Amino acid sequence: MSRSSNFITRRTALKTGVSAVALGALGAPLVARHALGQSSFNWKRFNGQKIDVLLVKNPRSDLMQAAEKEFTELTGIKVESEQIPEQQQRQKAMIEFTSGRPSFDVAHLSMHVQKRQSEKGKWMDDLRPLVADQTMTNPQFDFSDYGKAGLNFCTASDGKLNAIPTFVDYWILYYNKELFDQKGVAYPRTMDEIFSAAQKLHDPSKGIAGFVSRGLKNANVPVWTSWMLGQGMETVSTDGKLLTDTSEAIWAAELYKKLNREVAPAGTVGFNWNECQTTFSQGRAAMWLDGIGFATPLEDSTKSRIVGKVGYGVVPAGPKAQHSAIFGDGLGIATASKNKGPAWFYVQFITNKANQLNILKNGAGSPARNSAFASPDVVRESKFGKQWFDTVLASAQVGRPGLPVIIPVTEFRDIFGVALTNMISGADPKTELAKATEAFKPVLDKSEQG
Repeated sequence: MSRSSNFITRRTALKTGVSAVALGALGAPLVARHALGQSSFNWKRFNGQKIDVLLVKNPRSDLMQAAEKEFTELTGIKVESEQIPEQQQRQKAMIEFTSGRPSFDVAHLSMHVQKRQSEKGKWMDDLRPLVADQTMTNPQFDFSDYGKAGLNFCTASDGKLNAIPTFVDYWILYYNKELFDQKGVAYPRTMDEIFSAAQKLHDPSKGIAGFVSRGLKNANVPVWTSWMLGQGMETVSTDGKLLTDTSEAIWAAELYKKLNREVAPAGTVGFNWNECQTTFSQGRAAMWLDGIGFATPLEDSTKSRIVGKVGYGVVPAGPKAQHSAIFGDGLGIATASKNKGPAWFYVQFITNKANQLNILKNGAGSPARNSAFASPDVVRESKFGKQWFDTVLASAQVGRPGLPVIIPVTEFRDIFGVALTNMISGADPKTELAKATEAFKPVLDKSEQG
């Protein structure tokens, strides 16, 4: 019961874990697939037991709750699930996990925010033994089908698998194909070419900006870190050293500054993703850097003026590397749960191929399984077009966290977000990053104590 409070080839797709068998299975009726699984796997092993699930309020959780009836019919396990708005859910999870007596067996985690916190607090059980146990894992679960980017998010530095990925948002470069064609501009191959292309496309007299991205403090940090990934570097090293005032970080900040000052719309300092989305969807920007999960309104004729004109591209390479900044969610089992068996049955069912494909069919985001994107029917019927799917798969191969894997992620975004907004107003990137690094270092050091 629920309580709601650039292009990858077919061969490359197969290498990511999408087998010919998986492609065929996607077309089979769901009941038939379950019957096949039951011939070698006992779904009724925990018949009559009950689990509690803590979810974040979003369209994907709606689909999970809608699948609970089928899960209970298949397993005999009763599910009590609750959706809570994101910020409140994170607070509830932290309080209950810290108490050592969480009221839930399964929890949704935003890995780009809670990964380090959950690892340090030992919130979640290591799922590797369950995945390897043939009596506990349906042979059709196909663990190899999960993309590398999502699995990296859910895997701790010591190798423990703390969650199963459910959703991965890849940052991509949206572009207006009509504007590019009118000016004879090619899709940029490098980050430096993003700026040169934006200069050619920038036309304030016609109300068109060459480029748009987040300028609002806190929200703007993933833009800067995306450019920094082009230097093959994240903002915090694996041993906890801040890399935010390095030459690579300064280069990324300088690119951020000139894009937002020279080829962006007026007032970009106050732009979050929604203002960027509106600007791009109305044909007032030639390029937009942000998550691929924001694509749906762009192809909706009631909300967008550029339906059929949207291009989707993998983020171009920087001076040293090519990466897509990623953000992701996962479902894990609480270490303190006394119902780990039925909880694992729930996790593997709710993240199976059919349910992951359902996320895509319903426009609820980018699922973590590769096979979801290889369904010919879904690609053919989708309003996004093949380029969108190709961009997801290609981005999955170069995905890297867009935020540091630390506990004080919000404080990081606040402090460095202010530095970035100051740059849009004309401040020197090197000076601003030095001040922000000095201000944030004691916050980071304190978070790792104890």
